Amino acid sequence: MADLRSDFIGIKSPNPFWLASAPPTDKEYNVRRAFEAGWGGVVWKTLGSEGPPIVNVNGPRYGAVWGADRRLLGLNNIELITDRPLEVNLREIRQVKRDWPDRAMIISLMVPCDEESWKDILTRIEDTGADGVELNFGCPHGMAERGMGSAVGQVPEYIEMVTRWVKQYSRMPCIVKLTPNVTSILPPAMAAHRGGADAVSLINTVKSITNVDLDQFSPFPMIDGKGSHGGYCGPAVKPIALNMVAEIARNRETRTLPISGIGGVTTWRDAAEFLALGAGNVQVCTAAMTYGFKIVQEMISGLSQYLDEKDMALSDLIGRAVPNFVEWQDLNLNYVTKARINPDTCIGCGRCYAACEDTSHQAIAMKPGRVFEVIDAECVACNLCVNVCPVEDCITMEELPQGALDPRTGRRVTGYGNWTEHPNNPAAVKAAE
Repeated sequence: MADLRSDFIGIKSPNPFWLASAPPTDKEYNVRRAFEAGWGGVVWKTLGSEGPPIVNVNGPRYGAVWGADRRLLGLNNIELITDRPLEVNLREIRQVKRDWPDRAMIISLMVPCDEESWKDILTRIEDTGADGVELNFGCPHGMAERGMGSAVGQVPEYIEMVTRWVKQYSRMPCIVKLTPNVTSILPPAMAAHRGGADAVSLINTVKSITNVDLDQFSPFPMIDGKGSHGGYCGPAVKPIALNMVAEIARNRETRTLPISGIGGVTTWRDAAEFLALGAGNVQVCTAAMTYGFKIVQEMISGLSQYLDEKDMALSDLIGRAVPNFVEWQDLNLNYVTKARINPDTCIGCGRCYAACEDTSHQAIAMKPGRVFEVIDAECVACNLCVNVCPVEDCITMEELPQGALDPRTGRRVTGYGNWTEHPNNPAAVKAAE
């Protein structure tokens, strides 16, 4: 088995799989069960200062989006930070860390945006034995309305200011949890970096409404006939999370900033993708809430087997795909492929034909007997047919070799590497003249 031991900003854990700050990490009982199941670490559910009490709703807290097979694609939650007393949480954190010293224990924090509040709570958590703190600058509901959560995370100046306070008043490594509810993830990441953050974690939940009750005409989850926006998480947000993680990992000003990847990690493959795009470890929530804590065992065995098959160390995987994440203009516009349909595995459903004929480039012909063939002269290799085909690998994309004639354009496949040197680029034309 591959060695999955993780050292993230000096915080050691037996594997890179941590539970994210959420209901699964709300109390000692849950966290002990998580460690027994094999999780490498946890981020304890967000603690607040001893101000006005946190009161959660006593009705539905989750909305959901399902696939056609009832598979859970996303959860929307309207739950607030922990409503348990601060001292109870701190006592339990201390006890669990004492009994599980090899597991990572991170404390998520959220308090009002003033220096004394942060200084006070940091002083109170110092003796818990925890390995670090995570600053929750992401929650888009409830706490944001009180000037915390994403209300801070959307203002880079606040992120930098609070991060500086935390580094000033705490000896523990500081992870800044970023909100995706911004137009660009880079300014918040840069602000955390300037403030001295040891790492960032992302993404937190996406501000959302998952569905509407069409009898009572209220967003769901519904509390006494009313609904509110919540935070969206689960497999559906993974593409958003991957992009934001990769943006930080490739940016010149932030690429040295360690990243804890969050957002839709359900399988070992999901985790491997986050790691390849620059994350040093991953945090999981919705998958554990859907399938239970033991899902981590499949993640551990799957990632181990993958690394063994690739003859790679865990450290070799981290950031491996970052150099290949480029801007559109850096793509090779002379790389040409064509769709190919395997007649031996085709089931004749016609989904590829319908999709291409109605919404794409009319590049698939239906022959007698419901035999489908690609018309190379019309195929732009958009990949839509591959994505709608219900049979895996029935439709593939075949690369045309350099020098071959593209039947669609009538041009030879050339070696021009990108838009900068492509003859259709006005700048290249001007330079040639």
